[in-house]
Amino acid sequence: MKLKSLGWNTVFDAAWNSNERKGSKQGRVVTQHREAWEIAGEFGECHVEASGKLRLAAESGGLWPTVGDWVLVRGEVDTGMVIDEVLPRRTQIARKVPGKGNEAQVLAANVDTVFLVMGLDGDFNLRRLERFLVQVWESGARAVALLNKADVREEAEKIAEGLRGDLVGVNVHCISARTGAGLDGLEAYLAAGETVALLGSSGAGKSTLVNRLVRSERQSTKTVRESDSRGRHTTTARELFFLASGAMVIDTPGLRELQLWEVKQGLEPVFGEVEGLAQGCRFRDCRHAGEPGCAIRQALEAGGLDAGRLESYRKLQREQEFQRRKTDRKAEQEAKSNSRKMSRAIRKLYRERETL
Repeated sequence: MKLKSLGWNTVFDAAWNSNERKGSKQGRVVTQHREAWEIAGEFGECHVEASGKLRLAAESGGLWPTVGDWVLVRGEVDTGMVIDEVLPRRTQIARKVPGKGNEAQVLAANVDTVFLVMGLDGDFNLRRLERFLVQVWESGARAVALLNKADVREEAEKIAEGLRGDLVGVNVHCISARTGAGLDGLEAYLAAGETVALLGSSGAGKSTLVNRLVRSERQSTKTVRESDSRGRHTTTARELFFLASGAMVIDTPGLRELQLWEVKQGLEPVFGEVEGLAQGCRFRDCRHAGEPGCAIRQALEAGGLDAGRLESYRKLQREQEFQRRKTDRKAEQEAKSNSRKMSRAIRKLYRERETL
């Protein structure tokens, strides 16, 4: 298996050549388990574990391998191989870990395109789609919205046209993974060496789509509940599949939630009309809550801006501001803790010197 067929390019060449790599081999993570991985390279495919060097680096803030990563491994397939290092990522799809934790969970790395899969039965939710788009734009990958199950919704194309008007720069496709309708339109994203990741909620049809693209029953599928069109998780691990075209597809478990992580630029392309209007406000720090000369308020009153879009924009802004405060507070607390530890160590050193 040639490295180029796995997505290797000049970006990774530069990272590889930046250090001495004697005895190391390149591999790409195709499956991730708890603390073990399946990788593919010119040596074929094999099971690997983390080296002590990698564990130490990860504890100090280094990268922990995820599906799509390029890694440096040593050893031999017959006698066992370990990962020593993760090469810098070209793109990464991340979210804040669910719950109260304040750290990132990387869902997939080195992805060219993300298919945001949303079912047109009862799964369709514009606000959720906007949230997913913000995080994908932030990752550096290209976002494509797939409205699946178009065969059960008569107005599918009308919904797609509406999205194309709201989501500037986002390609929107109506498809049916069950029947295969509309899949020909995805060929442009599935050229040799390209990596596509699938994101969406449980029951959206990601596993059925993977089976269609791979042309075999690689992923198990289940029916969804009639009450809310939600499904149980049929995909339990992230995995990379190879297509006949030479492209690669990363399937991910259904996401019950996607809390944004470190969004700096993703809001602008998704809510371009809102940010564009904000530039016309009289005051630079306008909160768009009744201030005089507010261009956004004027657009709302004139019917030129959808109130739901604005509220979605504000909600994501508030979420990011809260996340930034939490991150800064954690960094400040860690700095204070390190300072106290250093002070104790210095006092201890002086006491030991006085007893000599």
